[in-house]
Amino acid sequence: MARIAGVNIPTNKRVIIALQYIHGIGAKKAEEIVTALNLPAERRVNQLTDAEVLQIREMIDRDYLVEGDLRREVSMNIKRLMDLGCYRGLRHRRQLPVRGQRTHTNARTRKGKAKAIQGKKK
Repeated sequence: MARIAGVNIPTNKRVIIALQYIHGIGAKKAEEIVTALNLPAERRVNQLTDAEVLQIREMIDRDYLVEGDLRREVSMNIKRLMDLGCYRGLRHRRQLPVRGQRTHTNARTRKGKAKAIQGKKK
C-alpha cells in the first residue's frame, strides 16, 4: 500500500482515482499529476515502481497544498471571518448556512436535529 501525503491510498485502483483519496486533490489535479509525470492513465497503484511513487510524493509536496496544511488554512480563513464579525463570520458562528440558503425549511444538515417546541404546562 502506497503512502502519499500521510494517506494510505488504495492499491488496486487506477492512479488517477487513488490520488483523489488525498484531501485537496480532486479529479483535475490528479489528472495534472499523472500527465506531468507521463504515467499511463490505466496504470494501477500496485503497478507503480518505488521511483514513480517517490516522484508523485515529491510533486504533491512541492506543488500542492494538501491534507493538514489545507485543513489548517481553511479553518484559519473561517476563524478570520468570525473574528472580523462580518456577515459570513456571524453565520459560521451561529452554525447557519453561509451562502444564502433558506433556513425556514431545510438546512437540517447545518442546523442539526430539529428541536421540539415546548408547549405551556397546566
